[in-house]
Amino acid sequence: MAREFRTVGVVGLGTMGAGIVEVFARNGLQVIAAEVDEEAVARGRTHLETSTRRAIERGKLTEEAAGELLARITTTTSLSDMADADLVIEAVPESLDLKAAVFAELDKVVRPEVILASNTSSLSVTELSVRTGRPGKVVGMHFFNPAPVQKLVELVRTVVTEPDVIDDLKAFAATLDKVPVVIGDRAGFIANALLFGYLNHAARMYESHYASREDLDAAMRYGCGYPMGPLALLDLIGLDTAYEILNTMYRQSRNQLHAPTPVLKQMITAGLLGRKSGRGFYTYEKPHSSKVVPDAMTPAGTVPEDVAVRDVQRVGVVGTGTMASGIVEVLAKSGLDVIVRGRSDSKVEGSIAGIRKSLNKAVVRGRLTEEDRDATLGRITGTTRLEDFGDVDLVIEAIAEELDVKRAVFAALDEICKPGAILATTTSSLPVVECAAATNRPADVIGMHFFNPAPVMKLVEVVSTITTAPDVAATVLSLCQRLGKVPVSCGDRAGFIVNALLFPYLNDAVKMLEAHYATSDDIDAAMKTGCALPMGPFELLDVVGLDVSLAIERSLYQEFRESGFAPAPLLEHLVTAGRLGRKTGHGFRDYAAR
Repeated sequence: MAREFRTVGVVGLGTMGAGIVEVFARNGLQVIAAEVDEEAVARGRTHLETSTRRAIERGKLTEEAAGELLARITTTTSLSDMADADLVIEAVPESLDLKAAVFAELDKVVRPEVILASNTSSLSVTELSVRTGRPGKVVGMHFFNPAPVQKLVELVRTVVTEPDVIDDLKAFAATLDKVPVVIGDRAGFIANALLFGYLNHAARMYESHYASREDLDAAMRYGCGYPMGPLALLDLIGLDTAYEILNTMYRQSRNQLHAPTPVLKQMITAGLLGRKSGRGFYTYEKPHSSKVVPDAMTPAGTVPEDVAVRDVQRVGVVGTGTMASGIVEVLAKSGLDVIVRGRSDSKVEGSIAGIRKSLNKAVVRGRLTEEDRDATLGRITGTTRLEDFGDVDLVIEAIAEELDVKRAVFAALDEICKPGAILATTTSSLPVVECAAATNRPADVIGMHFFNPAPVMKLVEVVSTITTAPDVAATVLSLCQRLGKVPVSCGDRAGFIVNALLFPYLNDAVKMLEAHYATSDDIDAAMKTGCALPMGPFELLDVVGLDVSLAIERSLYQEFRESGFAPAPLLEHLVTAGRLGRKTGHGFRDYAAR
């Protein structure tokens, strides 16, 4: 017989505990909520009342339903009042000793068949279970913040958890309109194990002054479609909480990627904990506010005010592939004259035909007038000769990712282009300085990494080498704004910002699958549901292409020599077997033939 959960106990009424209480009460359950003293109980009540009032204002809850919800909640300062509960979840601060003490006391109070669950996000559930006389009935039940909104619940089983306990909780979580995933007891579980390595890496980039906080966050929002940038997310989570989670993960994994970057400890010591303290990576209007206010580090604008920009009216694009054609379309739509160079007349004609088709679609959808379409096409000229770039102000190279080929093109452009013309490469993984070194004008060479499809994706990574002149970077930043793009500045390192943050995370997901810790479906569900990402890691790898992903991961490993960046053997085996993702019909998943 499956257990029935009618009365649920929750220990801890902080932000997370109060959210869990609300989830249960919304679903018609009687809830006993415990805190250490009456003052803490009052704070918890305020959390609940604020949340329900917000739901009423948004039309998601009626006054009557809110009153009934709050009436189902009984508060107490004594754990002995949990005697009638069918399930008890602790949501106290992330201290093993504190949680173990709560469990030991609950073990004496509740009935023998009652399940004890921990909402820990990083501590060992096994360690907690052995502090009780019922280790087989102790599990992790990790909700995500804010609990009333977030769908994911990680159910963490230990080596001694009784199977029916997990089965009953999985069925129960589904009745709460949650998405339960069942996993083993490992630091960070699924979501945090993958998320916090990525967040730590972003903090490390910030610490090394590789990119500004604004550029790091904008890169992941506009380049990957993430709902928040990594540093803004760390501020939301709390830097002290993030530090504890990373520290716990590092003690277990010994993976350097999980070792908390020193800037986190420094900021915590200075009291910069994120939103809850009013200052973290950003400054907020007041403690617990989400409104960012300018501070001493807020840039005056994207383009430096003290640097003159060069005039750009005529642009050459080398290449006729998807990326090159998309860039030509973006440039021409913004009023620039564009010369597109291909290896043959048929390649050039094919590129322009593709651009015409794209513009026609925009007309049909009402996003472009016929006059603007015709004017855009009128600004595009095709050629097979690099010599026709003699009078352009900027050349953007968008050919295959082969260094020798790119270097040859840059050497030729150096001979052909007028003095002062900027030479840009769209490479996503090769060193920009290698292209600069092939010319006699390294100060005029820069990276201009568009994202695919270029007409749609807003982000452009503007990559300066150690020789790039300040006015060249300023000119490209200004041009990107003119194109309606969001430019971010970074140095010439493998992966730049987006790929350097994205692909180690994807690689960690493959290692998690390789270790049989969770299925690809559960990992994807955890990251989409728990972290609000647009795609799960295996969905994304199959879209990008496993061969492309492997090449990027190899370049990152070669550059940084971090053992955590070494490509997962499973990824290498799939590529060797020809399972490259959607383009071959087989990757981490199989796809129906089109």
